[in-house]
Amino acid sequence: MVFVDPGRLARPKPSRRRAMRYGATWIRVSLTAVLCLGGGLAIAAPGMRLSSAAFAADASIPQRYTCDGPGVSPPLAWTRPPAGTRSLALVVTDPDAPDPKAPRMTWVHWVIYDLPPHAGALPTGAATPPEARDGLNSWKRAGYGGPCPPIGRHRYFFRLYALDTTLKFPAPPDRARLLAAMHGHVLAEATLMGTYRRVR
Repeated sequence: MVFVDPGRLARPKPSRRRAMRYGATWIRVSLTAVLCLGGGLAIAAPGMRLSSAAFAADASIPQRYTCDGPGVSPPLAWTRPPAGTRSLALVVTDPDAPDPKAPRMTWVHWVIYDLPPHAGALPTGAATPPEARDGLNSWKRAGYGGPCPPIGRHRYFFRLYALDTTLKFPAPPDRARLLAAMHGHVLAEATLMGTYRRVR
């Protein structure tokens, strides 16, 4: 004869529905913890954004802002930088030089640093604001140099950096010196990319 413990018979197994409910609760709690603790699934607060009224992101840059036109700098606007920002730096580069199919260098078109944090825009053909300083582009000149690709369609990256410091140089820096001085001081970065191909 086989004896069965009556208590074991009275102990029903958890239902599938109850198990699913507990599982859903655990997932919900875990996801909340991840979001609250800044885990991999957390959604960061909206960051600084850079835009232009002259062209949309990933669109073609109008001739007015290139060597095929007057070559003035395009209008730029950006959202408020993060708290603690003491200055802004702007760098414009073409990583496709000289040929997008066989790029060999990054051509620098514009370098500005020590832009005041409260400056929310640069107008068309903007002169460097009094508080800001010019760096050197790849023509070894200060100021903006418009797109002038020798072949193919190139990409032009406008990058705005929010820094927790101001930068001082004894002479106008090139891009490499500027980026080296910025190391460890970048609070946020915003990028706008436009393209250009010359019409011959």
